[in-house]
Amino acid sequence: MTAPTTPPTPVPETGPETARETPASRAERIGDAALDLLVERGMRGLTHRAVDERAGLPQGSTSNHARTRQALLEAAVRRQVHRDTRVLTLEELPGVGDGAPPEADALVDALALTLHRYLTDHRALLVSRYELALEATRRPELRAFFDAAGSAFHGPLVAMMAAAGSPAPERHALSLIAWCEGLLFSCAAGSFHSAVPGQAELRTGFDELLRGMLGGRNG
Repeated sequence: MTAPTTPPTPVPETGPETARETPASRAERIGDAALDLLVERGMRGLTHRAVDERAGLPQGSTSNHARTRQALLEAAVRRQVHRDTRVLTLEELPGVGDGAPPEADALVDALALTLHRYLTDHRALLVSRYELALEATRRPELRAFFDAAGSAFHGPLVAMMAAAGSPAPERHALSLIAWCEGLLFSCAAGSFHSAVPGQAELRTGFDELLRGMLGGRNG
């Protein structure tokens, strides 16, 4: 007699619908969906149910992750900072972290590249940041969280200005941030939204600004 053949053990499918999702990946989906809604619908369109629908998650998933409105806004801010960091790529800026004095031309090139990257490929990310910043002016608890999250960008800029020879790195970092934010807002949501400057034009602006601050100390 022939021995009975043991049927093979079925292998479970591991497609998108059946694969186990990690808490981190779900948090990213919720954060990305929240930012998309802020861009398309504004703050009023950001609800737990809308995030579930946009992220393709079962109803109640966002509430389980962020039970309150404040928690949902904080989740959006965390994702905003993460995505901003990927666009800014501070490691591209000369003199950040290595302590070496950056050459003026290299510094101007890096800053111009960063702003051009925002204005050409990541304009929506600017709009979501403006929505969150405005909401923070009405929610003190969000203001504290928003400011703490954004402080990650402040220190490296101060260090960069100090390495470049600035006699007042804190003040000059503030001036640099204000100049960048003003230009980004004007070109993303203000009266110059249809006149985005090219990288060469941005470079000229940075060159004038930084050389005026540094007083010829670095080339």
